[in-house]
Parts: sequence; C-alpha cells; structure tokens
Amino acid sequence: MLPAVPTPGEGPVDIARRLIRDARAVVVLTGAGVSTDSGIPDFRGPNGVWTKNPAAERLATLDAYLEDKEVRRQAWRSRLHSPTWAAQPNTGHGALVTLERQGKLDTLVTQNIDGLHQKAGNDPAKVVEIHGTMRQVVCMACGDRGPAEPTLDRVRSGEEDPPCLRCGGILKSAVISFGQSLVAADLARAEQAARRCDALLAVGTSLAVYPAAGLVPLAAGHGAAVVIVNAEPTSYDHLADAVIRDPISQALPAIIEG
Repeated sequence: MLPAVPTPGEGPVDIARRLIRDARAVVVLTGAGVSTDSGIPDFRGPNGVWTKNPAAERLATLDAYLEDKEVRRQAWRSRLHSPTWAAQPNTGHGALVTLERQGKLDTLVTQNIDGLHQKAGNDPAKVVEIHGTMRQVVCMACGDRGPAEPTLDRVRSGEEDPPCLRCGGILKSAVISFGQSLVAADLARAEQAARRCDALLAVGTSLAVYPAAGLVPLAAGHGAAVVIVNAEPTSYDHLADAVIRDPISQALPAIIEG
C-alpha cells in the first residue's frame, strides 16, 4: 500500500478510515489502552498499576514467583480481586469485531491478558494472545493447563498457594511473566501476519514492549500502511500514516464503522 497522501480537509481519523477501508488484510495490535474503558487499569500509564505501585511488578517476575511463596500468595490474592472478572468489552472492542465481520481482519495480536476480544465476539482463531491469558492457569512442573476459575475457587476456600492437583507443582496464571519466553509459535504467527498485511492498526499500546512492538516496523518495512491510536506519543509515530490521540472507544468506531 502506498503512503497516505492527505486530501484537503482530511484529518488523522479521515486518513485512518480511508486506509482501513481500502485495505484487504489488516493486522491489529492492541495494548492495555483498549481495555481501560472497561475498567481495567493499564500498567505503565500515568495511573498504571506499576506506576502507582512499582513493587507490584515483582509479582509478574518469574524467578521471584517460583522462588518465593509469599510472592505467590500475593499474586493469587491479586488475581482473585482483579477487575478483569467483572469487565465487559467496550465500543473499541466492538469496532474490532465489526472489522472482522467486514472481512478485513487478518490477525488480532493482543498484548492484553484479559480475554475481552474473544468475549466481544472476535473469532479466537484470529486472536494471538502474545503475552498469554489470565483466564487459564498452567503448572510450571508438568505443564497441565486449564481454566483459572477452579483454582480461584480454591483460593477463595482458603488455599493461599494452590498446588497442581495433577503433580503437586507450582501453578501460575498462563500469563507470560518477566523472564519467561514468549510462545514461539505465537510470535512466529504474529510476525508472519505483519509481513503479509497491507495495513497495521496499533491501538492502546505504548509500543515500548518487545518483541510485540517490533511488529510495527516489520509491517511498515513490508509496505503496510500504519495507523497508531494512543493517548501518548510512541517511538514509532514517525512510521505512521496517521496518529490519533482521541479516546480509543471513540476513535475505533469512527475509523472502522464511520
């Protein structure tokens, strides 16, 4: 796709709408900003979880989690009271469902762990949860994996650090922690999609966390148009054909459904 050339009177939303309308295969990369209007705080923003409480980042560090029982206890309490369980998809999520129904969504790569894209109605087969999901748990010893709710029920019943029922190993949310490798197949799938798309829409992500952020220059380098929707500047704004600072729950419907 050729770079967007603004016509008289076109603003960033108009350019983005035209690029998405004319695209055949769109890859969407979403970050925490997509879910803030659903009541789920982000991590690194001005009001982010880790900004307000830097110590909370330790709960998401693999070595600390595996080595320290108290870290695991705190992590399970945090999971139990996460606002994610009551959260509902917002209009931004809904717009991405519309994009899929239009036949334009190639792949939705999300850095989010909340499962709201699937809950909104996106086909799970089109979603790559590049940082995993908190809706499942996995045993770090035997690899057994299953839904989170039964383990959370055990925490509610008084188990502070519930072990794997299959082998007695340490259970962890199926989220990629600091110090833990991404799933190679997920990363490969995301990168392949970025290479073949003709438009990449990055939404609600600071584009500061790699390798997910690298999808933007990868797509641009293969000729895709780039649209960035984010409240704060990113290091890849210079690659974008359109940069939009409007609230995501307003901007995405305007771009996709407008």
